[in-house]
Amino acid sequence: MMITFPVRTVAAACALCAASVLGLAPDAAGTPGGADPGPTAGPRSTAPPADPLRRPGTQVRAPAGVRPLPRVSALSWVVADADSGAVLAARDAHRALPPASTLKTLFALTVLPVLPGGVRHTVRAGELKGVGAGSSLVGVAEGHAYRVADLWRGVFLSSGNDAVHVLAGMTGGWRGTAARMQARARSLGARDTRVVSPDGYDAPGQVSSAYDLAVFGRAGLRNADFARYCATVTARFPGSDGRPYPIRNTNRLLTGADGVARYRGLVGVKNGYTSKAGHTLVAAARRAGRTLVVTVMNPQTGGPHAVYEEARALLDWGFGAVGRVLPVGSLAVPPRSVALPGPAATPVAAARADAGPGWRASAAIAGAAVVGGAMVALALRLMSRRSVPA
Repeated sequence: MMITFPVRTVAAACALCAASVLGLAPDAAGTPGGADPGPTAGPRSTAPPADPLRRPGTQVRAPAGVRPLPRVSALSWVVADADSGAVLAARDAHRALPPASTLKTLFALTVLPVLPGGVRHTVRAGELKGVGAGSSLVGVAEGHAYRVADLWRGVFLSSGNDAVHVLAGMTGGWRGTAARMQARARSLGARDTRVVSPDGYDAPGQVSSAYDLAVFGRAGLRNADFARYCATVTARFPGSDGRPYPIRNTNRLLTGADGVARYRGLVGVKNGYTSKAGHTLVAAARRAGRTLVVTVMNPQTGGPHAVYEEARALLDWGFGAVGRVLPVGSLAVPPRSVALPGPAATPVAAARADAGPGWRASAAIAGAAVVGGAMVALALRLMSRRSVPA
């Protein structure tokens, strides 16, 4: 005698599976959390809110009692809280301008993580080829061996384009480094920057912005090696004759050189100059537990030291205004992994933390699918057992 398992039983199990999934799936037309928008609710706008930092001119939201902004002649500038990323004030923050050697901040963010400071490298023939005429140099010599840490001090203190060329040669070459820098900028949310020459030397089409440079400076301060190098005032660089010689940081707000008073609390970051870019500066300072980052690009008056004095004035204003003004924007922040305490600190838990509120619905749907699939499998298994001749 042959006993068959009713097909409708299998169908019922499949229907239950589908109902479970559909019942748990979020309504595509619903509001977050399943709230009913009501009969009068219209279609939701998908246009992003207007970004004040994209507007031309000076942007600040200072209530009464906050000191007015200083007079600044730079074509573009930004004052931001390096801890929170809040932009306190800015002028033409996204204006595309040549960055000069401040672009070395992005170079360091890209290359520092892959070159341990203790590695020794003998400069090969051709690695110094293409260093631009009139470039700032630290004195790297072909055939001489240097530690990577020495080369980085040459980059940060002397703004040495020769050191940049060697470090780029060690990590895939000039064009490859430019491409990686471009990708790194995008990963940081810096979309105004176009990299052509990794050392910041003037090149057709190479631009950045006060906003992007502030992003790079802020990100650099989170890297212990970057922060240490950019805050170093003096060091000794290996000479080709075996005798080291002193080098000094060209950031005058850090050193107090050439008649520019040192800024109290300054912790870096990088200055630059080319004939096309004019004087540029990313400066960060820490006072009373607050760290501010300022970018100043191409002052139009005041001579070669104006970039430092305008940065000083903006830092002074920022320390008086932080916590009192309403932010006009925020520096982009790269995605970061979420560290969860105890056993929950697993890849799945971290993925949940990064996934936002929708992960719970997705997990429920997946769970329902598993349960439904198990029910179907059980039904089929019973069919096979009960179909055996008695």
